[in-house]
Amino acid sequence: MPLILPSRPLTQDEFDGVLAQGYRRSGVFLYKTECSGCSACEPSRIDVQEFELRESWNRILKKGNQCLTIQIARPTVDTVRLDLFNAHRIERGLGEEDNPYRSSDYESFLVDSCLTDTVELSFWKDGSLVSVSIVDCGRNALSAVYTYFDPNHAKLSLGTYSILKQIEFAQTSGRQFAYLGMYVAQNRHLSYKARFIPQQRWIGAQWLKFENSNYPAG
Repeated sequence: MPLILPSRPLTQDEFDGVLAQGYRRSGVFLYKTECSGCSACEPSRIDVQEFELRESWNRILKKGNQCLTIQIARPTVDTVRLDLFNAHRIERGLGEEDNPYRSSDYESFLVDSCLTDTVELSFWKDGSLVSVSIVDCGRNALSAVYTYFDPNHAKLSLGTYSILKQIEFAQTSGRQFAYLGMYVAQNRHLSYKARFIPQQRWIGAQWLKFENSNYPAG
């Protein structure tokens, strides 16, 4: 996974360009996966003008909108966010053998950025933080960096809700694409993205459209 460290913060237009070439961002770095003999990681994106809500997604949105408030601000780290982040990692079986993240770890992963415009979407229920999404903003696209949420609120389907709100954010701001990150068919933490169709995946240095989860259109 070669890392690229930009010499200065990328503008929104520049970031649109690197996203369109299959790059992702982590902290202050851009990266592509380049594993010898393996191409399982496929960057995925949704053309939000083509996206249509399923009935089940409408129910998730309705339930969440009734009891959650959303704040949009610059990413930050504090005890509340850090505790929620670590609780989510434990509950999802992510980094089970690692030590809990410290503030400096969180900051280098989710607060530091090589872009001019990265935002935090925080979701609150009755005054308590229940979910956070870090989102990069290009001029024509939004890119999901990471989402974590309170495992005690499973009935709100916070992971799905956060994606739907990011798609909605892209639509209302006049952007074309919502990038969902890497799709990996055999990874249970990444394969869920196949549910959001139609979508495009970066395969063989081109974006292929998928009308269903397994086969490209045409």
